[in-house]
Amino acid sequence: MYLELKSQGFKVETQKQIKVHYKGELVGDFFADLLIEDLIILELKACDGLMKAHYAQTLNYLKATNIEIGLLLNFGEKPEIKRLIFTNNRKN
Repeated sequence: MYLELKSQGFKVETQKQIKVHYKGELVGDFFADLLIEDLIILELKACDGLMKAHYAQTLNYLKATNIEIGLLLNFGEKPEIKRLIFTNNRKN
């Protein structure tokens, strides 16, 4: 996925670290599978089916950033694509 997006001219970062702050203190970090154009977080899965935990993981990534669009792709037996939107107050 990374190579295909790069070959199409997109700015793509892999395993992008997302720092999580609470009241100004760093409390942890996440690693998003792909960050596209600093606008979309793409999470890749290969499982029987997407579960609530996968949705929660992607939404948490969106909540921890100023990014509002997440894509959840499952390359399991039955391919799935889900778009998640989180409008937040961290817009620049």
